[in-house]
Amino acid sequence: MTTSVYHLHKGINKPIVFRGLRAQYILYAAGVLVGSLLFFTILFIGGVSPWICLPLTITLAAAGILAIYRLSHRYGEYGLLKRRAARRLPTALRSHSRYPFIDLKNTA
Repeated sequence: MTTSVYHLHKGINKPIVFRGLRAQYILYAAGVLVGSLLFFTILFIGGVSPWICLPLTITLAAAGILAIYRLSHRYGEYGLLKRRAARRLPTALRSHSRYPFIDLKNTA
């Protein structure tokens, strides 16, 4: 009887990485590229010269992609989401009555 050899998949539970971009930043980069394509289309249909549309679009797309790479490098996989969540936390809680705390004491 021969023995079977099973190869382990080392990539399980690791974030998706594409050319240095991790996780949600890949979607942000795709959004920048689609947005730049729409920007070029709107300018071109609007009658702007292609010699002006193309460099402008390429410059804006490159700036957007570089900004996304910077965010990916600075915050990592979930850091940007954690930063957004931390901004939504209140700095202080105010209570003008002590009754909620009295109720906590009575129920515990």
